[in-house]
Amino acid sequence: MTQRRRLIVVSNRGPISYDREDGQRVARRGAGGLVTALAPLVSHHDVTWIASAISDEDRAAAAAGPVEETAPDGSRYRLRLVPHDARAYALSYNVVANPTLWFVQHGLWELKDEPHADVLGPWEDGYVAVNRAFAAAVVEELERDPDSAVLFHDYHLYLAPALVRDRCPGAALAHFTHIPWVGPDSWSVLPEEVVRSIHEGLLAADVTGFHTERWRQAFLASCRALGLEPDEHRVTAHPISIDPGEFIGLAESEGVRLREQELVARRPERLIVRVDRTDPSKNVPRGFEAFRLLLERRPDLRGRVGMLALLDPSRLQIPEYGAERRRIEETAAAVEADFPGALTLRIADDFYDSVAAYKQFDVLLVNAVMDGLNLVAKEAPLVNRRDGVVALSVNAGAYEELEDWVTPVEPLDVAGTADALEAALALDEGARRERREAIEAQVRSNDLQRWVAAQLADLDRASSIRPR
Repeated sequence: MTQRRRLIVVSNRGPISYDREDGQRVARRGAGGLVTALAPLVSHHDVTWIASAISDEDRAAAAAGPVEETAPDGSRYRLRLVPHDARAYALSYNVVANPTLWFVQHGLWELKDEPHADVLGPWEDGYVAVNRAFAAAVVEELERDPDSAVLFHDYHLYLAPALVRDRCPGAALAHFTHIPWVGPDSWSVLPEEVVRSIHEGLLAADVTGFHTERWRQAFLASCRALGLEPDEHRVTAHPISIDPGEFIGLAESEGVRLREQELVARRPERLIVRVDRTDPSKNVPRGFEAFRLLLERRPDLRGRVGMLALLDPSRLQIPEYGAERRRIEETAAAVEADFPGALTLRIADDFYDSVAAYKQFDVLLVNAVMDGLNLVAKEAPLVNRRDGVVALSVNAGAYEELEDWVTPVEPLDVAGTADALEAALALDEGARRERREAIEAQVRSNDLQRWVAAQLADLDRASSIRPR
């Protein structure tokens, strides 16, 4: 257990979002894997969480100032919601952060509808403005409690560390990027002033963190290409994890058990599962095509092996994401036309359904084009009841940690992905059990608290030697 600390956690989405029902304000669990991963922080530390006010009710709550909230386990924390200018937030989130930075950092730039559209206008009017609003909120919280450590998270907040450093030179600041980092050639599609601001913003933190050594080395290379000289000891790599006890408790909850009963009643003999978002980086259509190819080449598997795809709808207001959802649905329909009953596709935000599928998979397919980490590859084996095999993209950050116990997938190779599925299905019972138990042991011994402790140890070490 990490020593209890006063922390300021800063992320685009918060642990909860507000809505209104029957005239009353209600709180709902925040969306996204990042929030799920970071939420247990409030159980072990004195946390002020700063996040965007996204819904109308969020903005109404923000007007009243920070509020005391209660986590599911009864822990208390302060929530401060930042009400951005609506146009600035739309430009930052829907033009810069997601269809620009996300696409560049996942090797998807060529899929953009308008790859040569203006970036500098939305950058200044949107991304910079939103980062300034976050930085102002952090500065106010540091004035209230200067000894708090500030933990910035992810690609929405690349500039905030430098903005806070300018006003609070002695603050202990860390930034952790949860998506892949890419090298100089990939960044070259954006204006140099944007790229330079991103890297300088991150280097203003005492610690700049990534999930893997691969992403860490890419960051160092892109810094050097800009003529920057990063202190390599302040750039770290620690793969995030989960809270095993909390996740196992969720898997045994009544809601998950009911979903699992329904799944068991209709499951085929062998079940391939994928749990993703409708995001181009997740590479869902190629996974469907690989499953089709597997059934074409192996008639003996027809009727015995099925695929269940549970997808969370994602960022559909962005054109590229809407187009991806249509590709997913069209590809699934084509597979179903050729092999009726073989593929079940559900697009819905239903985490209970996903966890029930985790418990019942024989093969878990994760074939992302690129992925900062991918917590699905850690969550699912922890609760799986069938000694299921993980077929994991070599470009997912989790591959660096789990390589010895997974079946590798080259994500752009459809035939190779079909080979990986076939190999995973063919593994004998002993090999399956050995692999799953090894992943479970890795997740249990390298849990979320160990990741948090590593972040704070890195921050203490780096901030102690920073010139004051």
